[in-house]
Amino acid sequence: MVLLNIAETFELLFDKNNNVAYKALQELQKESIETDCVYPYMDRLSEMLDSDNSYIRTRGLTLIAYNAKWDKDYKIDEIIDNYLKHITDVKPITARQCIKLLPIIAKDKPELKNDILSALHKANICIYDDSMQPLVYKDIQKTLKEIEKI
Repeated sequence: MVLLNIAETFELLFDKNNNVAYKALQELQKESIETDCVYPYMDRLSEMLDSDNSYIRTRGLTLIAYNAKWDKDYKIDEIIDNYLKHITDVKPITARQCIKLLPIIAKDKPELKNDILSALHKANICIYDDSMQPLVYKDIQKTLKEIEKI
């Protein structure tokens, strides 16, 4: 068993090489499923949501969702409005990732379920190209169904 150095791996999320950063994301995601050792980085993850780089925003969105179950300090509650803005991120790929992650947050943070549902219902997907709109719409519908089952 390789002991993951969380601090070093976290820094790799910002690597210029997207393959390196993606591998770090996968490792931290896996770790977040099993332990709360990424949770101390929640403030940094929140800052990632405001990055100019859509890959970094997506990594932040992902790890925040995967750490929802460890959120004893209600950090996600504090940033949920900023998180939900990414349902209509300027990059449709980031928006789609955000939408697909929302059931994880709704399951682990039931008190945020109504905020999430409301944001999904209000999402204006007209900002996307015609080719992307049906995909984002489908993601939203699927996520709404998933969350309503929770």
